Amino acid sequence: MSSTPKFAHVVLQTPRFGQMRDWYCTVLNAHVVYEGHGLCFITFDDEHHRVALMSAPLQNRNPKAAGMHHTAYTFDTLDALLTRYEDLRQRGIEPKAPIQHGVTTSLYYQDPDGNFVELQIDNFATPEEATAYMHGSEYGVNPVGVGFDPALMRQALADGADVSDITTQTWASTVCPDLPDPLLALTS
Repeated sequence: MSSTPKFAHVVLQTPRFGQMRDWYCTVLNAHVVYEGHGLCFITFDDEHHRVALMSAPLQNRNPKAAGMHHTAYTFDTLDALLTRYEDLRQRGIEPKAPIQHGVTTSLYYQDPDGNFVELQIDNFATPEEATAYMHGSEYGVNPVGVGFDPALMRQALADGADVSDITTQTWASTVCPDLPDPLLALTS
C-alpha cells in the first residue's frame, strides 16, 4: 500500500445549495449520489463522491479574502475540453478566463458562490516534460500565461491545425493579441 495519498473530494459550504448542485452537475457532467440533511454528494467517475456541498447560511464571498481559489479537472484531449466548452456555452455558462498557461490549456469558470473551476488539458505528454517547461524561459517570464479565445481554438482545430501548435502561448498571443491580462479575471 502506498503512503502517498490521492485526491478524493472537495467540500464546499454554500448558501446557494440548489444553484451550486445544478451548476456542478452541469459543468462536470456529474450526478448526485446522495442528497439530504443539507448535504449533497456529487460524482462524475467511479469515486463515490468528488464534490460535496454543505448548506449553510453564509455571507457572500469577498474575492480578496483568503480561501480556496479553484479546483481543476483534466480532460484527455483538446477536442474533449472544447466540446465541454461548447456544451456549457449552449447552456449559458461561459468561461471567465480562458488561459494558455503553456503547461496547460485551461478554461476557468466561476460557480454561483464565486469559486473557480478550471477545466484543462495537459500540453505535455509526461510530467517530466511539463516540469522542464516550467523551468524554461517562457514560463519564467510569464507563469500565468496569456488569454485565448476558445471559439477560435475550436475553429483552428476543425481547420486541421496541429494540437501542439495551438496549445502554446505563442499561438494564443498571435491569434488573440488584444485580450486583457487573464490574471485580472482570476483576482477580481
